[in-house]
Amino acid sequence: MKKVYILLLSFFIFLQAHAQFSQAARDSINKLTQADFVQMLEQLKLDPNQQRRGPSGNPQDPNAANSAEELVRNYVLPDPLLLKEGGKVKSKADWWEQKRPETVEEFEREIYGRLPDNVPGVSWKVKAAYDTVIGNFPIREKILIGAVDNSAYPDISVEIELLVATPLHATSAVPLVMEFGFIRSPFGPGPGAPAGMGANEPSWKEQLISKGWGYAVIVPSSFQADNGAGLTQGIIGLVNQGNPRTPEQWGTLRAWAWGASRAMDYFETDKEVDETKVAIEGLSRYGKAAVVAMAFEPRFSLGFIGSSGAGGTKILRRNFGEQIENLASSGEYHWFCGNFIKYAGPLNQDDLPVDAHQLVALCAPRPVFISVGSPFVEGNWIDARGMFIAGLHAGPVYELLGKKGLETREFPVLGQALTQHDIAFRQHAGGHTTGPNWSTWIAWASKYWD
Repeated sequence: MKKVYILLLSFFIFLQAHAQFSQAARDSINKLTQADFVQMLEQLKLDPNQQRRGPSGNPQDPNAANSAEELVRNYVLPDPLLLKEGGKVKSKADWWEQKRPETVEEFEREIYGRLPDNVPGVSWKVKAAYDTVIGNFPIREKILIGAVDNSAYPDISVEIELLVATPLHATSAVPLVMEFGFIRSPFGPGPGAPAGMGANEPSWKEQLISKGWGYAVIVPSSFQADNGAGLTQGIIGLVNQGNPRTPEQWGTLRAWAWGASRAMDYFETDKEVDETKVAIEGLSRYGKAAVVAMAFEPRFSLGFIGSSGAGGTKILRRNFGEQIENLASSGEYHWFCGNFIKYAGPLNQDDLPVDAHQLVALCAPRPVFISVGSPFVEGNWIDARGMFIAGLHAGPVYELLGKKGLETREFPVLGQALTQHDIAFRQHAGGHTTGPNWSTWIAWASKYWD
């Protein structure tokens, strides 16, 4: 049976490589995804009939997601400074030694999954290096490949694709922003790419280089596919030697965050990069990955979290926009550990031991900027207010650690930048992009890096 499954996976990989957007490829991915989803339900002993259906992102659908604040139900958020056994966190030591480990454990066990103990090492090699320009600024770009040691299971090969660019004439190591994204895709920018800059506004890369900073792009799909069919391939499949996950093992978001950490390993060896000043940025599902990377990797000094929504910086207990039932469906369950599926039935969002404000709190004391687009352009699926609330309720942890949370409890008007403190928020007037917020983010980040 396993040989047949491996043959099917090999066919799936061939289709991905040679017919990425063909119907045959989509059918193959969907078939293998559904099979993996069903086997996870079996591991969890969950009845598929108990799984609740998520709302639709189409406002015209009879099952449309709620987009009216007056219909948001009452809910109670877990106290980010209350210990499991009772008693409040009263000191920094209490946070670092007790509450933070408790919070990490709950996110790993119930939402994002655990990293296995036997994740292999990565060897970085420069594939190409060249001088070029971005706008009017000369830069040095490098294309790197991070080869993952597959000696324990040679049937699966994994490589991390990474681009790094720094100002050509820099006289010392420079700060750098790494984005989850794509490198010169022949199919265009694709989902998650930070498009949407103003017609006369320089690109995000040009803005960073003009500041004297560098940029990097890591390609998540190069080491873990964005579907359930890929869970027995990529870095997750390599560690499991081609077998399906157990319910507590890592999902794709955690795997992407792992790859970002391996890029940080490389930055620590690159004399052109100031490894103490590296930020992580992402949009949409890559925004989810960015906040997960920030939460679990202490070496990232700043975060730029774009429209991450549910599963990222949106409060999951809010019945507004995308819901747990969507995340735990066969279309998105692969982002999370298998245990997360049970919160779409028989459990619900109130049974979650943690919520998004605690994910933001895991980033403390490092500064985090939460970005979102206009509801008139981006829509309400993302839930801007839900992300603002998460930032607001992470504040007590930041304040315990000597930092400052959001500067107001009032949800800001469109375009207003809340950038005075270490948790920042801005809802720009554009769509599903970080583009219009780049200049605001750079001005905010300058307080920490200049």
